[in-house]
Amino acid sequence: MRTLITILLTCCYTLLSAQDICYKFDFTKGKRVKEDYIRVGTDMLYTPERGYGYDFVEEAAVADKNAPAPFYFSVDVPDGNYRVSIVVGSTRAAGITTLRGESRRLFYERVATKRGELKTCTFTINKRNTHIGGNEYVRIKPREQGKLNWDDKLTIEVAGPMPQIAEMTIERVETATTVFLCGNSTVVDQDNEPWASWGQMIPRFFDEEVCFANYAESGETAATFIAAGRLKKLLTQVKEGDYIIVEFGHNDQKRKGVGEGAFYSFMTNMKIFVDEAQRRGAVPILVTPTQRRSFNGEGKITDTHLDFPDATRFLCNREGVHLIDLHAMTRTLYEAMGPEASKGAFVHYPAGSYPGQDKPLADNTHFNPYGAYQISKCIIEGMKALDIELLRHLRPDYIPYDPAHPDERSAFVWDDSRFVEIAKPDGN
Repeated sequence: MRTLITILLTCCYTLLSAQDICYKFDFTKGKRVKEDYIRVGTDMLYTPERGYGYDFVEEAAVADKNAPAPFYFSVDVPDGNYRVSIVVGSTRAAGITTLRGESRRLFYERVATKRGELKTCTFTINKRNTHIGGNEYVRIKPREQGKLNWDDKLTIEVAGPMPQIAEMTIERVETATTVFLCGNSTVVDQDNEPWASWGQMIPRFFDEEVCFANYAESGETAATFIAAGRLKKLLTQVKEGDYIIVEFGHNDQKRKGVGEGAFYSFMTNMKIFVDEAQRRGAVPILVTPTQRRSFNGEGKITDTHLDFPDATRFLCNREGVHLIDLHAMTRTLYEAMGPEASKGAFVHYPAGSYPGQDKPLADNTHFNPYGAYQISKCIIEGMKALDIELLRHLRPDYIPYDPAHPDERSAFVWDDSRFVEIAKPDGN
């Protein structure tokens, strides 16, 4: 009995400790620090012993007194959702600040502040590692070993041409609705420039009551996603009222053999996502695969996904599950851009555009930040057609979007991260 009581008390203490996590950091240069705040000096570098501090200093120099530089700040925290409030601005200088987190998830873009002006930016971010339970771990790929989404730290990226922040608070929250994303390289949080996907752009459009947890990975199929333990890890965090959004098809169509195919193994695996979500009171939403940039001689998109979009539609109709037909929307989007201008939504860059890039990049599957931004808006419009509860949390500055009239490429401004990779992501 005494052992049982000890175990119960330990579990309660652990739960309360996780729920009570709250860090408060002061980045100002003033002499006075608010009560309960930790003063962050330019020499406070992250160490495992300290558990927080400026991170990746070799790649991103810490701000000096006169010219703040883009930087990363990491804090060791357990898995879960965290409400982050950042006071942007400075009493000493004007600023233009972009806020991202973990593997380049966008939360605020180009927040402008005058000298002496302060603005509070609040968002909720999901942190996780590979541990599922006991001795079981997600089997991540070698290229994921350094991925910020899978480590033990919560990392915030402060970027922009003149980033300015005064304060940062990080607090564990249990009440936010979590939207879990499952998919491949068109959905994943891409860590490196110039690659990007819709899953890392969509958090920018929702308030702090919604948290996106992106479990997608390049090269995955519905089957390999499940086999690697990614779904099993996801299910350790899901709760009633959450959403699980699933987009596969790009890589699934390459699987050959007995029992493979859109209306066989693919649809069976997609139904596993549906069943597991519904069993836990979460809302499943299936997404047809985004089109490739594949124009015919008449300037029209040629479908390249065989029966996989139809299989997704069929399953949604049979099971009464929400569907976002991204396959149809991206056809409209790319044809509206046209064969030449649509290159501006993909990773098409001449040699020398990025360090170490000695050859042109011409990828017709993977998006650049502008393209990913447009696709994320397509997903939101797909949500609007479903009239789901999640839409109550769209930020007021979201402007209704029509794929037939995409945003002008020239009007889109992206602040590059410090990390660049020329090698294309897995999958096609």
